[in-house]
Order: sequence, then C-alpha cells, then structure tokens
Amino acid sequence: MRLVMYPFKEIEAKWQRRWEESGTHRIDTSHPERHKYYCLVMFNYPSSDKLHIGHWYNYGPTDTWARYKKMQGFRVFEPMGYDAFGLPAENYAIEKGVHPAHSTAENIKQIRQQLKAIGAMYDFEDKEIDTSSPQYYRWTQWLFLKLYKNGLAYRKKAPVNWCPKCHTVLANEQVIDGRCERCSSAVTKKDLVQWFFKITRYADALLHGYKKIDWPEKTVLMQKNWIGRSEGVEMSFFVERSSKTIDVFTTRADTLFGVTYLVLAPEYPLVNELTVHSRKEKVAAYVEEAKMETEIERASIIREKTGIFTGSYATHPLSGERIPIWIADYVLTSYGTGAVMAVPAHDQRDFEFAKKFNLPIRQVIVPEKAPNNEQAYTGEGKMVNSGSFNELLSRDGRERIADCLEKEGKGKRKINYRLRDWLISRQRYWGAPIPIIYCKSCGEVPVSEDDLPVLLPSEIDLKKTHGSGESPLSSIPDFVNTPCPQCGKKARREVDTMDTFVCSSWYYLRFPSPHYEKGAFDPKAVKNWLPVDHYVGGAEHAVLHLLYARFITRALYDLKLIHFDEPFMRLVHQGVITNKGVKMSKSRGNVVNPDALINQYGSDVLRMYLMFMGPYEEGGEWNDNGIRGISRFLTRIWKMASEDCHHQKITANSQELKRIKHHTIKRVTAEMERFHFNTAISALMEYVNYLAKARRQIVLSDWQKEMETLFLLIAPFAPHLGEELWTMAGHKRSVFDERWLSYDRTALEEEEVTVIIQVNGRVRGRITLPANSSEEVLRENALNDKRIQKWLAGKEVKKVIVARGKLVNIVI
Repeated sequence: MRLVMYPFKEIEAKWQRRWEESGTHRIDTSHPERHKYYCLVMFNYPSSDKLHIGHWYNYGPTDTWARYKKMQGFRVFEPMGYDAFGLPAENYAIEKGVHPAHSTAENIKQIRQQLKAIGAMYDFEDKEIDTSSPQYYRWTQWLFLKLYKNGLAYRKKAPVNWCPKCHTVLANEQVIDGRCERCSSAVTKKDLVQWFFKITRYADALLHGYKKIDWPEKTVLMQKNWIGRSEGVEMSFFVERSSKTIDVFTTRADTLFGVTYLVLAPEYPLVNELTVHSRKEKVAAYVEEAKMETEIERASIIREKTGIFTGSYATHPLSGERIPIWIADYVLTSYGTGAVMAVPAHDQRDFEFAKKFNLPIRQVIVPEKAPNNEQAYTGEGKMVNSGSFNELLSRDGRERIADCLEKEGKGKRKINYRLRDWLISRQRYWGAPIPIIYCKSCGEVPVSEDDLPVLLPSEIDLKKTHGSGESPLSSIPDFVNTPCPQCGKKARREVDTMDTFVCSSWYYLRFPSPHYEKGAFDPKAVKNWLPVDHYVGGAEHAVLHLLYARFITRALYDLKLIHFDEPFMRLVHQGVITNKGVKMSKSRGNVVNPDALINQYGSDVLRMYLMFMGPYEEGGEWNDNGIRGISRFLTRIWKMASEDCHHQKITANSQELKRIKHHTIKRVTAEMERFHFNTAISALMEYVNYLAKARRQIVLSDWQKEMETLFLLIAPFAPHLGEELWTMAGHKRSVFDERWLSYDRTALEEEEVTVIIQVNGRVRGRITLPANSSEEVLRENALNDKRIQKWLAGKEVKKVIVARGKLVNIVI
C-alpha cells in the first residue's frame, strides 16, 4: 500500500532557502551575550565522500536540542567544521590515486551539501573550519610552539607503538586490545626519537576538574582509570656486589616482608648488567621475544606467566634477606619504575608466577576468615611474619613501614600515575608539520611564529613513499633543507607531522572567530562564548580527544591565554545505530544511505525516526517499518492543520483538554532536559491521538490554540515542518523566535481521582472522590463503602493508612 505523505520536498527546500537567505543562523560572536549557549557536536571527519546514518544520529538530534534551547530564550551558537587531517584521509587519497588536498576538498564539498539537508543551525558562510587549511594549521603549529617554549613539548627516544600496515607510530590510546584502532593490524614495538606533549604534568589537575563538569559517570571513570593515580612508597633494593639499586613502587608497603623475589621488565635498563655471564644468551633471547608482544598481551591476567632468572640477587631493605632477581614480561616499563617487588601470597600475578617457577610464597597478612591457599589474598587483615610490625592492622602497618623506610633513607612516599605523555609524532604526510628545525650548530630551533605556517609541500607522490616506514616529507629536499633561523647555516626541518588529535584538541576555541588573523582565536569572542555549554559525541573518545582537549585547555589557562580550565561543561554520548544486529560499516554491507531516505521520506522524518528508535545514549536497531510510522505521524499532523473540520460551539470537557495539554508540555520538557528524545516524541504522539479523537468536541478557537501548542512542541523535532505549520497558522516570524511553552501546575490537577481501598493489603474496592479530598474524607468514605463493610463485619479496625489521591489501606 502506497504511503501518502505531506509535501516534504517543497517544504524543506523552501525553508532551507529562507534560512540561508535571511542569515537566521548567523551569530555575532564579537558581542557578549547574557544568555549565550554554545552547543557543539564533534565535527566531521571527511576521510570518505559521504555521511552515513551514524553521522546523522550525532548531528540531527543535537540540532533538535539546540533549537529547543533557542526557544527557551538562549542565544545559541551551533557551528560545524571538518577534522580533515589524518591517516584515513591520506589512505583514502592513496587508494583513489589523488592528492589528499584534492580528495579532502571534494569530500568536504559533498559532505557540506549533506549537512545542509539536515536543516541544522549551521553557519557555513562565516563559522566553518577545516583543520587541513593553512589558515587553521598555522595556529596548530603556534600551539605546539607555545607548549614547547613552556616545557610542555619535548623530544626523546622511546619504545613506541608501531603499526606495520599504516607505517606510523600510534599513541597508547590508539591501540585497542593490541591492535591499531584504524586498521586492526597487530601493533609492534619500535625504538624511535619522537615528540611528546607533557600531559603528565596535569594528571592531578585533570582529576580535580571533574567536580565542575557534568559528564557521564562511565566516561569520568574511564579517564580516572587511564590517569591511574595511586599513592604508595618507592623504595630501594640494593644489588649484591654492586653500587646499583633497584627502585620499586608499591601501594601495599604492609606486604614488604612478603617479598620473595624481584621482577624486572624485559626493557629495564639494568637487565644486561645484572645478568650473570652464564645466563646472558638465554636472557637476551627472552628479551627479544618479549619485544614482539604488545603491552595488552603482556598485561593480560589470563595469560600464562613466563620469565627467566638473571642469576643476581638484591638485599631486602628492612630484613636484609637475599632476594633473587627475575625478568618477566608481565612487568611493564610504562608504569611505575619497570621493577616490581613480588609478593606472591598477596598478588595474584606474583602468585601464579611463583607457583610456576617454584618460588617461596610467604603469607604476611592474615584475613579474619581462613584464606584460600589456591589464590593470593589481596585484602586487609593483621600483619604476621613481619618482624616488629607483627600484629598491626595492615592499614596501620602501611604507614609505619613507610615511616621506617623514610627514616632510614631507603624509601619515600610517592604518587604514581598510569598516564604517560602524549606521543604526537606521526610518520605521515597529511598532517600539520612540526615547526622545528635541526641545526648542527644550534641544535633544536623552533620556527619563528612570524614564519608560520610551515606549509605542506603540494608536490608529492604518496604511492612511492607509502610503506617505507619513513615520513613522506623526508623524500622532498625542498621541504627538508632550509637555513637555520638563528645562524643561517644549512639545517633540516622536522619531517614528522602532528597527530590529528592535536588539531581537534583546540578547535572549539577557533569556531567563534574562524577568520581571525592576529591569533589562534579572538580573545574577545572566546571570552564571550567559551567554555562550550553542551558537547555531544562518541564515548570512544573518552581517553583520546576528550582527555587531550582538557589538557590543552588547562595548559592555555595556565599560560593566561584563556579564562577557563575545562572545555566542555556538559557532555552527552550518542549510542550506536545497528543494522542486522551489528554496527553499520561498508565492509559489512549494512550501511543505510541517508540521502536515499531523505529523498523518500524527508529530512524531518529521518531526524525524528533516529530520535524515536531508542534511548539516545544507547542507539538502536534500524527498521524500515519504523521510519514509515514516523512519516505517517507527521503526515497526520499536516492533515490536522490543513483540513477543515466541523466544531462544536462549546468545548466539551474543557478542563480535561487543558490538563492534557499542560501534562504534555511538562512531559516533553522533562524528557528533553534528560536528552530522552524518544519518550518526548511518545508524549507528542499521545497528544496527537487525543486531539484527533476530541477534535469535533472542541470549539474552533480552542482548536486553533491546541494546534499552535502542537506546532511549538513539534518544531525542534521537525524544524522544516514546524516553520511551515507556524506560518500556516498566520504568524509572521519564525517559530524558533517564539518562547518554549511552560506548563500550569494547577491545570495538572485532576477534578476527580479513583482511590483504591485495601483490607489488610488486598484490594477490596475502589471509590471516586474529588481530587482535593482530605485524609479524613477518604477515611470516612472508605469505611462506609458498602462493598468494604462486608469485609469489616465482626472485625476490629486497628489502623487506617491513607495515601492521598491513591489508596486507603484498612488493617483489621
């Protein structure tokens, strides 16, 4: 059966043209706004030529929220741009045999047209940014220089994550379960000289910032765990017949007397020196084998433990006991000191290792209940086998042992972090060049800010350089060779480019003034509009973009360049749209094309269906029948607004009409505030059903008021149709210049209520009474009801419990 729809194509084309011609979405950010509202969605990544439904699910509902806030009286700023640098865009260009600048520009052109079809409040003329344009990455390079000059950017040789397929370095955050987040190839280790941002300096500040922001609890927890703050003691074990010490960090100093061996990471700098001659060959082989494994694999709790003895020993700092020194791949250099004091009785990994290699297991903490000898006991208890610390509670013992170590100069209290500095070097072409020059006489020389941007060379054959493992820029002599800015001698440019997350770590600052040439951002515009009030994007960025943006914001705040230290005050994550039970992707062949749906059903229908299909933060399963249902719903509203209808001279039950209207306003408003679009739309559907049934019992003037209420409520969800209906109702100005409706609390009160009567907790009857009846009236009516009296005959009433407006429970 053919679906008859309202004329959405004409309506949507008309209003998109009007919005663009009138400049209704343009915001002057140069002036302060008393009621400003900066609503931002994570910007688009134009690595391919089309938006898909997942993008729509991010952008459409967020625009509905922005329009709702505008109707509440806020001056809403909702910009859009393109996160255009990066590995996927470069690989796409190589695949298509074109230059990344050309393919990216073409992709942006097509995506911009798709974005316009959404009907969102984006200002493409004046408030659009492209991170791959020199006008933008000039200031990304400026940001690098600011961090460099303030000790927050540095270069060092380090073992890094290397993707053999993408031929580039990956930050720890870009390795998922030991694989590249982009291509899923197994990640290996490689020693390279790389650039880092010193995010670790801000570990505590980042942890303290959560108090002032409204973010999902899960995201906050993920960041806290990634930062990994732990308080403990760092102590020294002296190596026998050597002046060397092995420093270890522990959060459980109370277990110190349970140490039966030390474990070093295979990469620990003293491994070769500590290994006795007779074991060097075997130890070297083990170390090489460990280098082939990822940190994720090595840290796995279910993996069988491996290790090798060095042949050397150290001395226990308090007992003087001789402690063997082992090497094991479950110890990592990326956390703590790269050495661990092994307490097998009270750490499960140490327990499994000791069992396998037949090492002593000494219990030093006794729990209240008998321990399970088949696993380590990791809880609190009473200290035993711990010399003078015996009988202390473990929590007290921690402090006493820490005091002792500090007093004897063998240890100190310390705070450790799991967080490591942000690795930003990438051996790829399509990124912002790092503005550093290397001179044999002067060393590292930063490019002058006046000489920015350091431009990417336009002439390059990426297919020739792809797969070499070297940065493609190193193959271009005209780019590499340059005079030293300080001495004028021959020098070489840095050939690595910056991680694309550097570009997105500050883009929200640029949006209010994208054409500003005197700095990365106009200080006045930033003062007027920042921080971002509402930010929407994927939860997969919890320890990537979201953490990096917080770090950059705090660094700029400390440099007194901005007035705030948290970028996003409220954060919402959208869920995932699935098709046939799995996430949509081209490789699975289950992608739904939004262009075809817009052509068939219209932009408003697609937007509303995406919001209706399930809780926004959870997403849902795509269903073609569902989108047809939304199309019928909007068509029904169109017909109700368009068709003539016979009306009564007097509205029947006007009080009920008023109550349902205000109840709907209350529900839609409450659900919108919680970002629960699906239940807000459900409330609108119930309201439309009621109006459709009651329309012939409503006087014409009341009907017109009810329809205007409906038009105002539906407008943020279906903006094109909302504008059209509001104009049809005789209004000259935009529906989005009208104020969002408030509800009348007194109108919500029902005239009569049905009260349940229970006897000893069982329902025995119901009575209908005025809604404002007192407890005494409810009590008397319940006791005197004929249906209830038969249950009370010959019984003593001990108590009558009244819940006003709901029930009366008689206890006999």
